[in-house]
Amino acid sequence: MRYSLVSRFRGTLLGVLLGENLDFGRGIQPQNYPDGTMAMIVGIESLISLGRLDLNDWIARQQKASVDLAPTNIILATLPVALFFHENPIKLRQNLLDVLQIWDDDPVVRDGTLAVGYAIALALTEKLDPLTLIPQIISFLGETPTSIPKKLLRIENLLAQGAGLETVQAEFTSKEKLSNTIAIAFYCFLSTSEDFRLAVLRATKNGHTIEDATSLMARSTSVITAALSGAYNTTAGIPLNWRLFLQRNLPASELTSFEQMLELADALVAVWSGLYDNVRLHPKELTQQGCAMSRVMLSVYAAPRVIRLR
Repeated sequence: MRYSLVSRFRGTLLGVLLGENLDFGRGIQPQNYPDGTMAMIVGIESLISLGRLDLNDWIARQQKASVDLAPTNIILATLPVALFFHENPIKLRQNLLDVLQIWDDDPVVRDGTLAVGYAIALALTEKLDPLTLIPQIISFLGETPTSIPKKLLRIENLLAQGAGLETVQAEFTSKEKLSNTIAIAFYCFLSTSEDFRLAVLRATKNGHTIEDATSLMARSTSVITAALSGAYNTTAGIPLNWRLFLQRNLPASELTSFEQMLELADALVAVWSGLYDNVRLHPKELTQQGCAMSRVMLSVYAAPRVIRLR
């Protein structure tokens, strides 16, 4: 493997943090954490605690956290499932569809979740080829009434033509905000797949004016792009000054601190791999031990169906 699995888990989660904290024209700015990020963390804690997907536990934790999710935030909330079941496309698809039942049955939300989740799974297994990603996603989606496959194919054509960001923005200006957000996020990622910084900065400028660029759509495009690029480029691809900024400036609350996010990523990999008896350990013990084990985990690779408990 080119990069360790834990670095890809970390890259995905830190990508979400960075995507939420980029502010147009002012660089990285600490923001109040939206419900999508909090729902993602709650999902990670459930998987760490139980070592499996339990919808009843997810529902109870989501209700306790009192999160109210917009469509794009639902995609963020499902990222723990994409991480935890990345090695098995059949389980990945079924579990993503199952967890979506908690929030929404909107077919556009469903297809967006499947598209982003599958792309991240391919990145984690080092099977993501930017040249073939969109056809693979369309195949994974299967028959669907939504416009997402058509829009992704158009993105593929625009990429082949070398179209610039302004051209893409001009074409995706319809009222279908979520499908446009997903399409532009994939454009920003695939057009600069090896450059996390450039991909995310371009995504934050998804608008024709400063007001548009600071809108919910622009922030949603930014965070989806950052999650995709973080999984693909790992923590090694995230600029050091951006990571240092998050480490120094994020509010030090229990669920949103920079260190807590790294610990959650490490613990999730540990539970996935079977390194911990997750039934006997409290989630906090897992994150504490995950931090202590991070140096070891950087060189650990789990063989499928060999050492895992699932």
